[in-house]
Amino acid sequence: MSAETDLIKLYSARILGLAADIPHLGRLDHPDATVTRRSPLCGSTVTVDIKVRDRKLLDLGQDVKACALGQAAAAVSGAAAIGATLDQVQTARDQLKAMLKGTGPVPDAPFEGFEVLTPAVEYKNRHASILLTIEALAEAMQQTQTQNVAQDG
Repeated sequence: MSAETDLIKLYSARILGLAADIPHLGRLDHPDATVTRRSPLCGSTVTVDIKVRDRKLLDLGQDVKACALGQAAAAVSGAAAIGATLDQVQTARDQLKAMLKGTGPVPDAPFEGFEVLTPAVEYKNRHASILLTIEALAEAMQQTQTQNVAQDG
């Protein structure tokens, strides 16, 4: 298979469809936490704003300036994240990293939609962009838990 055919496979209709329909696009007013992550390799940037109640993600806003793979990953994260706990988001992040390294399965529900990105395993230079949103989401949720601990203490 040629490199061009491989790229066509990587940018499947399903990935392009996800990239075109990212849920929770836009910024939130008065978020509990905001995190921006940038991939130095490709320049993709993602900013997430979150609101958390009872340690679960209540609302999400995301500003996504990334390649189609980063956009598709933001779409999967956005569709699955509402109602998730920090542990679920961190587990999804860690499972996605393992999946991309070829050492683990597709992330558990509700993040199983990352399966669409399994063809990207072969493209290490795309992994950072794919991970941006889930890493930013995990960091933002961690910040809210740290803030809660500080307020409770």
